[in-house]
Amino acid sequence: MEYFDSVEVSLLTCQPHDEVYSLYGHTALRWHDVHQETESDIAFNWGIFNFKAPFFVIRFVFGLTDYELGGIPYRYFQEEYRRFGSMVTEQVLDLTSQEKAKLKELLDENLRPENRIYRYNYFYNNCTTKARDIIEKSISGKLEYTEREEYAPSYREMIHSMTQNNPWSRFGNDILLGIKADFRTTRMQQEFLPDNLLYDFDHAQIYTNGNYRPLVKERRIAVPAGVQMIQEDFPITPLACSLILLAVSVVIFLIEYRQKRVFVWWDVMLMLLTSIIGIVLTLMLFSQHPTVSLNLQIILFNPLPLFYLWPVIRHRNTRYWQITAILAVLFLVGMFFQHYAEGIYFLALCLLLQSYANWKLKVQK
Repeated sequence: MEYFDSVEVSLLTCQPHDEVYSLYGHTALRWHDVHQETESDIAFNWGIFNFKAPFFVIRFVFGLTDYELGGIPYRYFQEEYRRFGSMVTEQVLDLTSQEKAKLKELLDENLRPENRIYRYNYFYNNCTTKARDIIEKSISGKLEYTEREEYAPSYREMIHSMTQNNPWSRFGNDILLGIKADFRTTRMQQEFLPDNLLYDFDHAQIYTNGNYRPLVKERRIAVPAGVQMIQEDFPITPLACSLILLAVSVVIFLIEYRQKRVFVWWDVMLMLLTSIIGIVLTLMLFSQHPTVSLNLQIILFNPLPLFYLWPVIRHRNTRYWQITAILAVLFLVGMFFQHYAEGIYFLALCLLLQSYANWKLKVQK
C-alpha cells in the first residue's frame, strides 16, 4: 500500500466549448503519482467515441451509441482543453491507500478490452455518472451527500440551463424529449451534468468507523478559462421562424378568403412540414432513450398527412383538415402537461387556420 500513499486521485470537471458534443461539459478522472510527474499522470476518460463510425448519428438518435473508457497522459488532456479555452476544475479526493488500491483495481478491470466499451445514455450512463460510480464503489465507508433543498429541476430544465445561447440546439432537444423529461429529478439523477456532480462532491463526506472526512480535500483550477471561438448559431431563432410562418399563414388565409379559394400548394407545404417532424417523432418511439418515447407533440406532428397528400393535390374531398383541427386542439391542451419546443405551438395555429380556411371555403362552395 506504500505506493498509493503518493497517489492523488482527482475528479476533473470540464466546462463546455464550441463543439456541439461539449455543450453540457465533461468529466474525467485523474490518477497522479506525485513522485513520477509524467510516467504516472493519467486522465481516464469515459467519453471516447468515433464520430466517423458507420451510422453514428442514426445510432446516437436511437440510443445505440457505444462509448468507451480510455486513458491518456494528463498533459495531453490538459492541453486539449487549454486549446479549447475551457476551464477545468480539479477536485483532489481524500481517499485512503486502501480505497486508491480498490479504485486502481476497478479501473484496470474496466480497461480490459471486453469491459471498456459501454452503451451510452446521456441521462443515465455517461462520462460523468461513470466517474461517480467507480469512485463510490472504491470507498470503504459510507459516502454521504448533502441533499439540495428545494432543488428538483426536470431533465429539460437542466438542459435548458446549458443551452441558453444555442436556441436551435434547445429546439431540437425539445422536439425529441417527451413528457418524462418534465418530471422532477433526484439528486442522483441530477448528477448526469458535470457541474452538479462537482457541487455534490464538494459537499459530500465519507463516514468510516464513527468519523467523518470530506470527500474533497483540495479544489484547484487545472486549466484556467481562456478565449473561446464561439460558433455563431443560425441568426434567426426557432421562435422568430415560427412567428414568420404564422404571419405568412395569416396573410395567405386573408387572400384565400378574399378570392374564395384554397391554395393547394400552401396545404401541401404545411402537410409536408408536419410530416417531416412527425416522421422524426415516430422514429423516436423505437429509440432506447428513456425520455423520448412518450411525446405529446406526436398528437399533431405525425406521418398522417402523407396518407392524405395525394388526394389533397388532386382536389378530392377528404376529412384531413377536420381531423387536423381536432388534433391541433388536443395538441394545445397537451401544453399543460408537457413543455413543447419553442414556437411549435405557432405552427399548430397555422394548421388550425388552414383547417378553418378549408372548411369555410368549401362549405361556401
